[in-house]
Amino acid sequence: MSGTLVLNASYEPLSTVSPRRAVVLVLQRKADLEHAVPGVHFRAAALDLPVPQVIRLRRFVKVPFRQQAPWSRRGVLVRDRHRCAYCGRRASTVDHLVPRSRGGGDTWLNTVAACADDNRRKANRTPAEAGMRLLVEPFQPTPADALVLALGAGGASAALPEWLAARTGMAGAA
Repeated sequence: MSGTLVLNASYEPLSTVSPRRAVVLVLQRKADLEHAVPGVHFRAAALDLPVPQVIRLRRFVKVPFRQQAPWSRRGVLVRDRHRCAYCGRRASTVDHLVPRSRGGGDTWLNTVAACADDNRRKANRTPAEAGMRLLVEPFQPTPADALVLALGAGGASAALPEWLAARTGMAGAA
């Protein structure tokens, strides 16, 4: 896992921070440790604290409402779990269903993860024109879904607590 998930006092995902910053928030009593990385500890002369995987702020932080997660190339790869939408192999590129040269944009519903071979084979055509079938349909993740998916991108999604997946609607996504 690349970071520690920070939950609001209401258990909604807010952001990620480094494990070191998470420990500081817990020691300053600004946050409570909700879930730790099993078997890994920060140790000091008078301190032995498990490395936080999920922390929850003690005070509610009001954040502006965001209806949709911002699109990014990395976000598409994480959403599709680095699997090609055409063949299921490891994906390293992002493919536009409606090519940009034909007016297709960088949107969640117009982009999928693709392996380099399939991206080259499809070229400047739509999947129907190229005779290629999508294994999965693209979807637009909510900001909370995008955050939880990003945390699980390194293969650590199975280590996330089950209650967190249930609260964010990501149950069964791991």
